[in-house]
Amino acid sequence: MKKNYYTKTVAVIILLAITNYLLPGFSSAQTIAGGEYHSHAICSDGAVMGWGSNNLGQLGNGNNTDSNVPVQVSNLTGVIALAGGTSYSLALKNDGTVWAWGQNETGQLGNGTNTNTNVPVQVSNLTGIIAITGGKLRNAFALKNDGTVWGWGLNSVGQLGNGSNVNSNVPVQVSNLTDIIAIADGLSHALALKNDGTVWSWGFNTNGELGNGTNTGSNIPVQVSNLTDVIAIAAGYYHGSALKSDNTVWNWGGNAQGQLGNGTNTASNIPVQVSTVSGIVAISNGFFHSLALKNDNTVSAWGRNASGQLGNGANTDSNVPVQVSNLTDAIEISGGISHSVVLKSDGTIWSFGQDLYGQLGNGGTNTNSNVPVEVTGLCQIITAVNELTQNNSLAVYPNPAADFITINASVQLQNTLLHVTDVTGKLMRSEMISSATIDVSQLSAGLYFGRLTGNDNSSSVFKFVKE
Repeated sequence: MKKNYYTKTVAVIILLAITNYLLPGFSSAQTIAGGEYHSHAICSDGAVMGWGSNNLGQLGNGNNTDSNVPVQVSNLTGVIALAGGTSYSLALKNDGTVWAWGQNETGQLGNGTNTNTNVPVQVSNLTGIIAITGGKLRNAFALKNDGTVWGWGLNSVGQLGNGSNVNSNVPVQVSNLTDIIAIADGLSHALALKNDGTVWSWGFNTNGELGNGTNTGSNIPVQVSNLTDVIAIAAGYYHGSALKSDNTVWNWGGNAQGQLGNGTNTASNIPVQVSTVSGIVAISNGFFHSLALKNDNTVSAWGRNASGQLGNGANTDSNVPVQVSNLTDAIEISGGISHSVVLKSDGTIWSFGQDLYGQLGNGGTNTNSNVPVEVTGLCQIITAVNELTQNNSLAVYPNPAADFITINASVQLQNTLLHVTDVTGKLMRSEMISSATIDVSQLSAGLYFGRLTGNDNSSSVFKFVKE
């Protein structure tokens, strides 16, 4: 894979997932995952808990009973990333394997069968996986560490991207894609981000969801028009989204509920810029709504709002971004069909929108909420701040420091990825380093946490004070 700006910037998502470290920014941290009518979260010990609809076993706890409080997924440990689909769920383990549970009528569990299961089963023939995504319908994708993409499940309109329209209950490789660093899956279309900052799409295109200036579907990847400098992607039911390096968001596809966020309800088969919002560091799409995490750790949302999934205290659709009410210190976001899930820096999870099946997880009366409510009965959720605080393992000097810090010289720093966050978990810088001396002169005064990740995925952490 080529080494360039995008590899250094966006591959942070991948490497942090491998080391079980939550990056507060970008759309693929995947500590939380909103599915159709259910949600999941990763516990600090690598186990997984889920809540909401379970009629097809999508909670993975060995039964088919809905739950409005979190229940533990059976026989699953070492999980570093999650993805939610339509009545099924996915987990990526720290050994690079993928596991799935729930509905399987079109092979979306990828285990060579079409039989539903309410406990996790291993996706066949997949190793070296670094990212996963679940579809809004019945397929899924995995990104390998060689930059290739593999998909399985429903393929009626070419949404697996392998040049055919035949379903597959085992993974097949997406055609003509290399150097991929992020993936996203919509209803019947999918997206991939290359390390040169371009976006590629395939599948259904009646609403312009491929973003290539046409409304003609494709069973092989085509390039999204007029998009460069992209660092993260997300897919909704009929729309796609891209976050650029200048922190702006661009959307394309269906727009009947205002999900493109550009002040209109007109579909677009090329990217249009989301209005009146800036400083975005992460994006996620529900079915007909979109979420954006800002650099001040607040969340904005737009699109459909009939169930309160925009979280702004109303139930009126919005074709421009509105701020989620009473929510600060957010570090990760995820959208379901008609609900939204947010992880805060203190490890609590908040949700809003539809609660018909208990997908808000607050143990209440399954009543919708148009403002955030806290998920109850959760395990400990690891965030950037508490993980680094609990596991400080490197010495740095001087500490406090004015302009430079030097890391313990015994650490091998060749081709090492550095991340620095503030006390809220906000990412302040990320870069490849080869020297033990680091310039911190541009940081404001305060306490900071750092992580070094090597080529072998080993990691060490430290904290320091900037004068």
